[in-house]
Amino acid sequence: MAEERPVYKTPSGPQNRKAIESSFPFEAISNIAEIESWRKEIYRPIYHIHKWWAQRLGSVFRAIIIGACTPPGTDIFDLFYKRVRFPDSLVYDPFMGSGTTLGEARKIGCRVIGRDINPVSYFIVKNALSSYLESEVRGTFHSIEHGIADKIKAYYKAQTKDYGIVDVLYYFWVKVLPCPNCGNFVDLFSKRIFVQHAYPSRYGGAKSLCPTCGAINSVLIHDTKTRCKECHMIYNPQQGPADRTKATCPKCGKTFSIVSAVKNLNCSPQYRVYAKMVLKPNGEKQYLPIDQFDKSLYEKASNALKEIDIDYPIVAIQPGYNTNQVLNYNYWYWHQMFNDRQLLCLSLLAERIREIEEESLRYLFACLFSGCLEFNNMFCSFKGEGTGAVRHMFSHHILKPERTPLEANLWGTPKSSGSFSTLFESRILRALAYQKTPFELKICDNKKRPSGIKIIGINQKIGDKIATNYKEFNEKKAGIYLSCGSSSKTSIADGAVDAVITDPPFFDNVYYSQLADFFYVWQRQILGSKDVFQAKSTRSEEEVQQADADAFVNNLAAVFRDCHRVLKHEGLLIFTYHHSRHEGWSAIVEAVQRSGFYIEATHPVKSEMSVAVPKHQAKEPIDLDIIIVCRKLSFIKPFIKVPKNLLTDSDKETQELVKRFNKAGRRLSRNDIKVILMARLITTLSRVKGRETILDYLNSNEANISSLVEVIWNDQTVERPKPKELQPSLFR
Repeated sequence: MAEERPVYKTPSGPQNRKAIESSFPFEAISNIAEIESWRKEIYRPIYHIHKWWAQRLGSVFRAIIIGACTPPGTDIFDLFYKRVRFPDSLVYDPFMGSGTTLGEARKIGCRVIGRDINPVSYFIVKNALSSYLESEVRGTFHSIEHGIADKIKAYYKAQTKDYGIVDVLYYFWVKVLPCPNCGNFVDLFSKRIFVQHAYPSRYGGAKSLCPTCGAINSVLIHDTKTRCKECHMIYNPQQGPADRTKATCPKCGKTFSIVSAVKNLNCSPQYRVYAKMVLKPNGEKQYLPIDQFDKSLYEKASNALKEIDIDYPIVAIQPGYNTNQVLNYNYWYWHQMFNDRQLLCLSLLAERIREIEEESLRYLFACLFSGCLEFNNMFCSFKGEGTGAVRHMFSHHILKPERTPLEANLWGTPKSSGSFSTLFESRILRALAYQKTPFELKICDNKKRPSGIKIIGINQKIGDKIATNYKEFNEKKAGIYLSCGSSSKTSIADGAVDAVITDPPFFDNVYYSQLADFFYVWQRQILGSKDVFQAKSTRSEEEVQQADADAFVNNLAAVFRDCHRVLKHEGLLIFTYHHSRHEGWSAIVEAVQRSGFYIEATHPVKSEMSVAVPKHQAKEPIDLDIIIVCRKLSFIKPFIKVPKNLLTDSDKETQELVKRFNKAGRRLSRNDIKVILMARLITTLSRVKGRETILDYLNSNEANISSLVEVIWNDQTVERPKPKELQPSLFR
């Protein structure tokens, strides 16, 4: 019996209204998205084959696309787990990022166009959505392994008294600075404990380094006094020479500014390796101090780096908001973020990948290599026992100089974290499996902690041949067309697109291009300065990512204006957004208006990630995004002035939305409530001309808005949903 595959044609009527314009099941979708956010690389691996900073939740965008392709009154959540197909719908994402919109749309049969100004984004999505034979991918990996693995692994060995030569999993380093007073090199330890469990409240054991002889001692996490097992000196494991921005020389007692000492160097700071984690023959891990064998092996790598006839990228780091911090620490070139052993082994591996003849496989393994970079540099640190050991360099979304970096085994072992061999398994093979059998998550509430079960058989396969230009895409009715460049000017035909669905950069947020260059210089080194790799940097004046409101509005409006051109008359522009400041909201409204749209509807939904470090550091984190649904302005008559009852009406609407969240088991933060209220306000304000008028209204009502938010926040009554009602609560 053939599988049931309902196909929803575009609804007829003068305005072709869509389901998402009137409703959205944000409670149920947010609960699924919460599960996905815990392990995005497991539940949506295809969008996580490489680092990208603005990650979207696939379950949210699946629901958005269904709502954008179905008629009013459709139960979006009812279709979420059904075999829906929309072969007549063309979806376009002008800020494709890691490709979430495109992948989710392909799963339900849409044709898709993706574009991004950043070549790293294009590179990631091309690799994620291309079609591969798994046998060829595995064969290529084994060929690389046979050709270079032993040569790389030879630089990650240790000589032990009990087991002979063993593999080194990780080397522990510390940044050192010369004391300005006496010249003695000072270790920038903030404390002598360098190993602890990721959950110290449950597992209190730790390892500390003796400041006198360098021996490794077992201590408890809160110990303030211990005796070294080797030299018998008593020391405090909680204390080190560094204390925030200053350090004290243990030799002369002089306290000095760390930043000032770095600036006086006129070069990047040096490091000292002090410990290693080795893999014993029985599979157990052991911490050992550094010995002469380790020092000689590193010196051998340094000498080999000087002698090999292989280039690594020597590219200057350009000034910028996200790069100035490392420039202030005298990291002037991207290669200075690696030590000599890392540069040597990366260069050997890159050279081997460059030799792969088949282009799609060469690109795929260049992507795997590039993904290894964030785990194999001197900006990484140790996460602790009981979790993946390597805290990658972008865990804070910035380039943060690390005082106690962790060097991982580049090729890796089965016990490794962030290595080429383990990422091949966890990223590439997992993504290929998802391409072949894409699944959805359904919440299983039969455990103490809700979890997701996989629903298979409802999606079509994702991997496809990618059209190289719009003409080919259009004439051959191809499934996917990707391009790289400014989305303010595209080759897409007028009125060709049914829906633009995207997640634009937020006003005054992370500057992707300033960070993406870290990967780009290596990708360009392997693949050559052709196609999307012709420029020396990913930065562009047309990038929609400025701290200046006018520049942000101008560039975003230029992209939205082209979206207006390529959209059908009744087509929708849908994007997700949130911001904490009024200026961010007025800017987005002006960009919408200037490009010929107005906001028809807004819906709150679970945002990217509850556990992201920047969110954890916020006092009142924003855990919601707003889905903003826009239509062309020709459908309405703009207001001359702001409606008198706007704030009162928006307050009532916000209360109802918050109650829906509360009924689903979630209590919102003040900032989440403010985001919902601001979204209700801009839905109407988008019909009022003039950013100054809108910003003046928001600023003049700032006290009223804050007061309403406080009242709604205090009045929340969170219900515990019954087992079969909606979805079980997954929120904190």
